[in-house]
Amino acid sequence: MFDLITGKAHHLPSHSTLPIMVSTTAQAAVAVVAVMVPALFIAEKIPRIPTMLAFVAPAPSPPPPPAPAPRAAQPSAPTKTVAHNQPVPSAPKVVNPAEVPRSIEADLAGAPSLNEEVAGGIDGGVPGGIVGGMVGGVPEPPPPPPPVAQAPPPIRIGGAIQSPKLLHRVEPLYPPIAISARMQGLVILETLVDLDGNVEGVKVLRSAGSVLDREALAAVRQWRYAPLILNGRPLRFLVTVILSFSVEGAT
Repeated sequence: MFDLITGKAHHLPSHSTLPIMVSTTAQAAVAVVAVMVPALFIAEKIPRIPTMLAFVAPAPSPPPPPAPAPRAAQPSAPTKTVAHNQPVPSAPKVVNPAEVPRSIEADLAGAPSLNEEVAGGIDGGVPGGIVGGMVGGVPEPPPPPPPVAQAPPPIRIGGAIQSPKLLHRVEPLYPPIAISARMQGLVILETLVDLDGNVEGVKVLRSAGSVLDREALAAVRQWRYAPLILNGRPLRFLVTVILSFSVEGAT
């Protein structure tokens, strides 16, 4: 302090520049390391862009040249139209009567009769025919077919009509199971016989059990009668057949 007052100045000792350069270099190296290390980790995580292969197709061939334009058609000679002087029909003039007539008579003077030929007709037409109709007129429809002859109903045998003779008879079988079960009784059947005497249908009128009915139907279907002739014509007929099943008779 006293030195300053007296005017004497003491300078600080000057140091060498080598330590400053070393310190600066070290700080720069640390800074570079601090920047490069994170950059390396980031570069590893960045996905690589796949390489793409591009194929270049050859250029398409040029289109074929257009077809030559067709030649213009030569104008043909104009045709001359000949006009024929044809009379133009004029509409009749209608004149209102001065007085109302008491009666009106038809004017048939200009109308053709049915027996007169009309202009414009064709060969083969008939007087009074329709214009544009068929030559000779519309053909008559064919006659209806004859009615189908229906077969007469069958004749029921009885009274004055006697049953035709039975030519072939088959006896019904008595099943052993029905005999052991002592099944017996009467089976009444209605038999339909055709024109030739063959049995056409059989119906049970009175049953003695399904077992006995089945055997009776099987036997009667094999029967055969003589044809029934009435007034010189064969006819179908109905006849009643009674079959008896008895255990005493079977044993």
